[in-house]
Amino acid sequence: MMIEGKSIDEAIENACSAFGVPREKLNIEIISEGSAGFLGIGAKKVQIKASLLTIDLMIDAPIARQSAEPGAFETQVRESAKEKAKKMLEGLLVRMQIDSSVSAEETQDAIILNIQGSGSGFLIGKRGQNLDAIQYIVSKAVHHSVNGHKMIVIDTEKYRERREESLIALALRSGEKVKKTKKPLTIGYMNAHDRRVIHLALQNDATLTTKSRGEGEYRKILILPVRRSPEMSDG
Repeated sequence: MMIEGKSIDEAIENACSAFGVPREKLNIEIISEGSAGFLGIGAKKVQIKASLLTIDLMIDAPIARQSAEPGAFETQVRESAKEKAKKMLEGLLVRMQIDSSVSAEETQDAIILNIQGSGSGFLIGKRGQNLDAIQYIVSKAVHHSVNGHKMIVIDTEKYRERREESLIALALRSGEKVKKTKKPLTIGYMNAHDRRVIHLALQNDATLTTKSRGEGEYRKILILPVRRSPEMSDG
């Protein structure tokens, strides 16, 4: 997709908005750096070519289409989704030249893939951005090839557990700030899993409410004070 902007940064921001994903989920190719013109006359905008970051991972294991046992087909699809996710992640790590192994488990809500081996710091990246990017690619590939949309979680060195603790602390601090200022507060772009942690951390606080804002995989969280009616205030 061709995207324009007054600057390279603006063009990239426009691309992120168009695809509904953050910068690390996009392939960006600068087509034209534009020009300022003379006194603004003849100015040309920056042009970039943007596309979603994808990796072609071929998985040969077919999905069973028939079964004599009631409910067995659903079980086979779930097992296939877990196996496909594991193989795709292993293939991706090979392409990244990272020496590691992958274990997979499935819960009622999610397929959890854990990476063991070297290179955990690189895999995690700044604020988990690399791990989120890998998780996004694997999730999209699996959900495209297998029916069902069970959440896929990719972890290494218990980063997700540490991240969850950090998010809960962030939610509580932000909630206290909203209660003191009586003004809404926005927390920057988060994936569905992280947004859920924020929502759950504040769901039992009757003085606050939380909402997701935006479109696509990554959205913002809005924390708002609950407005009490005059009748409730008088009581």
